[in-house]
Amino acid sequence: MAPQTFAHLADAFERAFGSRDGLSVARAPGRVNLIGEHTDYNGGFVLPMAIDRAVRVCFRAVDEGPVRLRSEDLDDWAEFVLDGIEPTPGRHDWADYARGVAWSLQQAGLRLRPIEGVVQGDVPQGAGLSSSAALEVAVARAFCAAAGCRIDGPALALACQRAEHEFAGVRCGIMDQFVSVQAREGHALLLDCRSLEHEHVPLDTTALRVVVCNTKVKHELGSSAYNERRASCERAVRLLAERLGGIRELRDLSPETLQRHAEVLDEVTLRRARHVVSEIARTVEAADALKARDYERVGRLMGESHRSLRDDYEVSCEELDLMVELAGGRPGVFGARMVGAGFGGCSVNLVSRTHAGEFARSMAADYQARTGTAPDVYEFTAASGADVQAC
Repeated sequence: MAPQTFAHLADAFERAFGSRDGLSVARAPGRVNLIGEHTDYNGGFVLPMAIDRAVRVCFRAVDEGPVRLRSEDLDDWAEFVLDGIEPTPGRHDWADYARGVAWSLQQAGLRLRPIEGVVQGDVPQGAGLSSSAALEVAVARAFCAAAGCRIDGPALALACQRAEHEFAGVRCGIMDQFVSVQAREGHALLLDCRSLEHEHVPLDTTALRVVVCNTKVKHELGSSAYNERRASCERAVRLLAERLGGIRELRDLSPETLQRHAEVLDEVTLRRARHVVSEIARTVEAADALKARDYERVGRLMGESHRSLRDDYEVSCEELDLMVELAGGRPGVFGARMVGAGFGGCSVNLVSRTHAGEFARSMAADYQARTGTAPDVYEFTAASGADVQAC
């Protein structure tokens, strides 16, 4: 973090709390998933990277009293005591993420101290870049640092995931919190969502940029369709397990095995399962291709991922398809696909560093010309995971 950013946060803290003595800054990045969509809840693999946008908490411990946090971005306050925290049904605001993290860390056996802090971030909100997980991880790092608690990275990620489940009411997978904690600068992270084993995969930032294009569209189909997709995956496992045995999740099937036993499933369930099983294989192959710096192969796999999400899983939409179509054939573009749950949101594009700026400008202009909507376009490099520094 640049010194002037530290100074800016310290100034904000002093305005809120009257002094700047004893300050530290906890930082946690957002993320984008390069490939591996709708695989996490099927026990599969994902390949995200942390982005060079983050949520930061400028904080210090206090001896007694409530936790007091101020959001500079929202011009809002959160205040709560550490004892007796309980979920508040129906609220689900930013303060619930902070309360939930404190509750979850204490449920994990940590003895926390109250803190006062200022929260500020530059992770774009509503773009599927996991600003909520970045907030959770930054607050968790602040609490642990203030209390001198030691907790390993995977345990911290699981505590933050539990907070989101219990306090925000979102039954998310582990990917977002895990990469925010465990990312390494200049690398993507291949994560086994079943075992939490992970590997840092080099992503050559001298050659590549990751560009995210936000369609600015979110269709209302999202939550009900998501639940239907999960139910289809569970149905496929149940039916295939009757024949094969030992099948706990779609993760346990190869594409070849699924094809051999396709007659067990109805057409829709087969297509849903085929996406997940093939996407898991694509994700592992993409990690190998990145290690080999075979970016053309990574791009091909991204294209296959998008077509599978569009045709077999049926979670794309006209605007996402247009974004991917517009990216195709442009100079320096290796691959593009929709990213996230679907029915709107963003595309992710792997682009050569020398062409990234022009790609972002031309994509924005062409999408607006076709739709009348000006998209948000972001250019990212792979950042490191969460940390705490003295201010």
